[in-house]
Amino acid sequence: MRKFLPLIIIAVLAIGIYIWLKGFYNTAVQLDEDVKLSWGNVETAYQRRNDLIGNLVNTVKGAADFEKSTLEAVISARANATKTTIDPTNITPDQLAAFNQAQSGLSSALSRLLVTVEKYPDLKANQNFLKLQDELASTENQINTQRDRFNQAVKPFNNHVRNFPGNILAGFFNLQPKEGFKAVAGAEKAPDVNFDFK
Repeated sequence: MRKFLPLIIIAVLAIGIYIWLKGFYNTAVQLDEDVKLSWGNVETAYQRRNDLIGNLVNTVKGAADFEKSTLEAVISARANATKTTIDPTNITPDQLAAFNQAQSGLSSALSRLLVTVEKYPDLKANQNFLKLQDELASTENQINTQRDRFNQAVKPFNNHVRNFPGNILAGFFNLQPKEGFKAVAGAEKAPDVNFDFK
């Protein structure tokens, strides 16, 4: 029995290390899948906004004297925003910044469109336009919620792969911390509100 003791100790240690490695890796995979799911929900919310914008632009086009340049800015920003995509398995800070910038450009163009609509009483009273405007406001809230949930999914993954000794195993398994959403540059400043009724 004494001669088998070293083999038993080695076997117990090997099984313990295997269980520990397996637990770490499987938890990392589960947390990574949560991040991917959250990212998919973010993309779904942005896609909903893109779909609504097409309907909004078509409704606004019905106002014959509406400023063409405002519509073109929205259409161009929408096209740019839909071109920017991210691989959820490898979200880099640069990719996320480019995505944020494209979506911010679309939000800005859309805001200008909605402000310009104030000059068109017939369009403001159009029921289709009002419904689309409400849908867009609801979608913007959904986008914000999904971005928050994405950041909440990123945090446990990052904690798992950055805490000791997980950071050593993360390097072995090539698991990198993920980037979360950050505010766009200048978002910390309050916007100037100017009601010019002239």
